[in-house]
Amino acid sequence: MLEQITFGSALMLCSIGIAGVWIWLLEIGFVRWEVWLIRAPHRPKLILVVLASSLAVLAMVTMSVWLWAAAFHLLGVFSDFEEAMYFTLVTFTTLGYGDVLMPLEWRILGGLAAANGLLTFGLMTALMIESLRHVRVRQIEFTKDDA
Repeated sequence: MLEQITFGSALMLCSIGIAGVWIWLLEIGFVRWEVWLIRAPHRPKLILVVLASSLAVLAMVTMSVWLWAAAFHLLGVFSDFEEAMYFTLVTFTTLGYGDVLMPLEWRILGGLAAANGLLTFGLMTALMIESLRHVRVRQIEFTKDDA
């Protein structure tokens, strides 16, 4: 049990690290393009911010799911990689169909994967909202300074 908690915690930290890298890369992009982003017209640029944030989120989730699926596969938890990937994706999204189940001796690790999924979706939501809010606030500030 302690081994699963330790290993699952390490996987969660790696997953959070992946999210951190994508957030950092997105921030670098926003800083680089800030002058352009804050100038009118604003609405099309906000759509681009949402698209860029969504792509970063998609990369973040995809890489985290692959990480967990690879771990399950390397541990021999599932018979093949496709099954490990499917289980991880269903668990990560907390969909939980129940058609592919974790062996009893690994169920704590499955619960940690679900907890990681919840955490990742929380980070995704915060990232998308903060990205849009930050750019929009800067646009408003720039418009006030220009007037």
